[in-house]
Amino acid sequence: MTVVETDRPELKRVMGPGLLLLFVVGDILGTGVYALTGKVAGEVGGAVWLPFLCAFIVALLTATSYLELVTKYPKAGGAAVYTHKAFGIHFLTFLLTFAVMCSGLTSASSASKAFAANFFSAADIDPERGSLLMITSLSFMALIALVNLRGVGESVKANVVLTGVELTGLLIVIAIGVWAIGSGDGDTSRLTDFNTPSGETAFGSVTAATALAFFAMVGFEDSVNMAEETKNPVKIFPKIMLTGLCITGLIYVLVAISAVTLVSPEDLNKGSTPLLKVVEAGAPGFPLEVFAWITMFAVANSALINMLMASRLLYGMSHEQVLPGPLGRVLPKRRTPYIAILFTTLLAFFLIGYADLAALGGTTAFLLLCVFAIVNVAVLVLRRDRVEHKHFHAPTALPVLGAVLCVYLASPLSGRASADYKIAGWLMLIGVGLWAITWLLNKYVFKRHAEFDPSHIDPSGPVN
Repeated sequence: MTVVETDRPELKRVMGPGLLLLFVVGDILGTGVYALTGKVAGEVGGAVWLPFLCAFIVALLTATSYLELVTKYPKAGGAAVYTHKAFGIHFLTFLLTFAVMCSGLTSASSASKAFAANFFSAADIDPERGSLLMITSLSFMALIALVNLRGVGESVKANVVLTGVELTGLLIVIAIGVWAIGSGDGDTSRLTDFNTPSGETAFGSVTAATALAFFAMVGFEDSVNMAEETKNPVKIFPKIMLTGLCITGLIYVLVAISAVTLVSPEDLNKGSTPLLKVVEAGAPGFPLEVFAWITMFAVANSALINMLMASRLLYGMSHEQVLPGPLGRVLPKRRTPYIAILFTTLLAFFLIGYADLAALGGTTAFLLLCVFAIVNVAVLVLRRDRVEHKHFHAPTALPVLGAVLCVYLASPLSGRASADYKIAGWLMLIGVGLWAITWLLNKYVFKRHAEFDPSHIDPSGPVN
């Protein structure tokens, strides 16, 4: 695939080191740590901080591959572009792109469930009433679709505000934990306890928990899509991405330590609001409804960003003629891809009704681990492609180790739940089915001189 650079309009470079750091940190923080800390504790026990540390190490290894590629090819596009450059196999590029889209759907669906749980806590309504939780989750996702249809112009200032809210909630948890431990109220002996069911080792418990905790570390890979809007990306990306990862990794470990010293792993694993339990146990006088609203705001932002990404990916793939053309239709006035939005929303409804929070988080982690494994291999393949400018060069051992660990954590050897494979398999089967339909239509129905119906595209302006 050849891109004519002279015909491509340049994006405005508005992001310096500070704003890029906020983008990286804000994209990683979110649903994972707010909703799944208890599920991770259920897998590993009191040593809940260890899976988050392991997930950080795997993410750091993969980040070095992304850094070499984004400084070598400082253009928007991300994993799909790198994969196509490395292997040149259109179907592989499609599978990887569709996997990224599906990870957005599963992440948004988990955020929807977390939003509903925290909404009931804020409203002081019994959260165990499953039908109400389901209705609220579906209603929240419908609201996200309406906002998406209207069109959302996200700005750097909005990202700063959202990141501040998410970060404030986690710092509150850390501060409460530090105060409780300093006052002698926390039980630090739990930090070395492992939940090892009969026939399982501590190593198995940690890897199973890491496979789930990895969901909390994803998001750093999205920043490479901002390369064309970053000032001097070749110079500042390595320092900023690594700094952002280290900040979030440290925050997650401290949150996990605070959580388990104040609340037992068994209690953390009950329900979908683990950090609310931590605040309640460590600071009974703190207004829980305030923290619940902070959590709701954080996960709502994650859901909106992921649904925006998923619908735009479908829109883009339809215009590349690898998915049915109707997915590329846009509203005349709003310039939003309404068919793609409705389709992704229906898939999200199915996921909300079919899977629980742990399965949705695990599926997100599984899909992105597969993507990261391919990127780690792609960076080695592209070493033969020389560029004139200097760029970040990852030591060869890091992408090799990153690929091995990603494959291991994505495999059944890590103790990954079978539900993750079932959900991911159904989603990818839907994608392959859509791709096959498009291929057959392009090959046997449409004429060569009319590869697509121009009525599907309104050339008057770009999609919102």
